[in-house]
Amino acid sequence: RVMITVVIALIPVLLFSMWNTGYQYLKQVQPEVDFWDAFGHGALEILPMIVVSYAVGLGIEFAFAIFRGHEVNEGYLVTGLLIPMIMPIGLPLWMLAISVVFAVIIGKEAFGGTGMNILNPALTARAFAFFAYPTYMSGNQVWVMNAAEVDGVSGETILGTLAAGQPIEYDSMDMFMGLIPGSVSETSAVLCLLGALFLIFTKVGSWRIMLSAVVGAAAMGLIFNALPMMGVEGNALTNFPWYNHLIVGGLAFGIVYMATDPVSASQTLKGKWIYGFLIGFFSVMIRVFNPAYPEGVMLA
Repeated sequence: RVMITVVIALIPVLLFSMWNTGYQYLKQVQPEVDFWDAFGHGALEILPMIVVSYAVGLGIEFAFAIFRGHEVNEGYLVTGLLIPMIMPIGLPLWMLAISVVFAVIIGKEAFGGTGMNILNPALTARAFAFFAYPTYMSGNQVWVMNAAEVDGVSGETILGTLAAGQPIEYDSMDMFMGLIPGSVSETSAVLCLLGALFLIFTKVGSWRIMLSAVVGAAAMGLIFNALPMMGVEGNALTNFPWYNHLIVGGLAFGIVYMATDPVSASQTLKGKWIYGFLIGFFSVMIRVFNPAYPEGVMLA
């Protein structure tokens, strides 16, 4: 029940990301973008990633289940969907497959399988891809489909643009709605908020972790925003409004769907408050202090 509930909470975000993936590309190559045209382009890019993730991951899960004489657990239903949702749209499928192999074997089965892992398997896959294939996981050519192949198509994220000291062309409403480039399904803060309410209502996701992570991120953002008042000259990231930090990048998606992982998250009530706060706090700190990692949520 827990796993299928999370999958249900992810479906609206996934459907939106299929449209947004196509929209972010088509709006740069044609004057008008049809809804279904954008959705079709995005779906054709995202569905193969999901198929590869499930095929490779479930294959390994079945192999370990047979080897150990256990029943196949449904835990990978969530992980297999999360992994492609937190990757750049331009990631080659073979890199995705290797990342899934690493995540399932090292991040999960090495600890004993579902319920025993100390790492979040989906984030383990992203961390592996991030450090193994850095040119495919960062830069200004990976966040919009075909950005590397088509002249005149830019694929830079808001945080990447700010880290480079460049002005951004999106407003807060664009960020909140998700009409921006980014990892496949991380862009829409409003849909992540709806997913959070659903997980809280079904008692699957911890509201303490989510709330404390928002407070932590806001606190770090406010500290950076206060630097000019203390006579410290800031930059584009330190001056980025604290409330925009909450709705841009993978922060909302990470807080709702990754930080609340029932296995690898903190289990005690006091621990959940501390755990969530530090995730939000460190996410913004990493974004601002290290331009090489203009995101930060995965590492936090």
